[in-house]
Amino acid sequence: MSKFALPLRYGFALAASLIAFFLILSLFDIHTNPIYSMFNMVITAFAVYDAIRSRKHELKDQFKYHNGVAAGLATGFVGTIFFTIFMSVYTSDLNPDFLNDLTTHFLHHSELNPMMFSFVVAIMGFATTVVMTLTFMQLFKKSVHRK
Repeated sequence: MSKFALPLRYGFALAASLIAFFLILSLFDIHTNPIYSMFNMVITAFAVYDAIRSRKHELKDQFKYHNGVAAGLATGFVGTIFFTIFMSVYTSDLNPDFLNDLTTHFLHHSELNPMMFSFVVAIMGFATTVVMTLTFMQLFKKSVHRK
């Protein structure tokens, strides 16, 4: 398998999962409550973990630390980019009142434009990806201590 196929596949699945979760929340009209975005971290963590696990299974004994880090980061970054694009379209074209609803409940007297919101979504996704990748690599790396 190509070294780009795995992160792309898991990255697209991650983006689709994040988008589906957001749309399910919007069906129940609870998508303006930021506390539910904490579950995005769980979704991202699962995708990153599964990508690293698949890369380790694919490479077997040739698996190195940098292979896992690359798979995890690429997966999260691809997913984050596509989710950020979706949120940009959603906040600017599909539901322009979303940001007003969000700021009315939680950020009193604050102006939030779609560009700023998209930037925050991207930074949160990238940060979650980096933290989850480095965390999971502690599980997958080879031990250097001999027994």
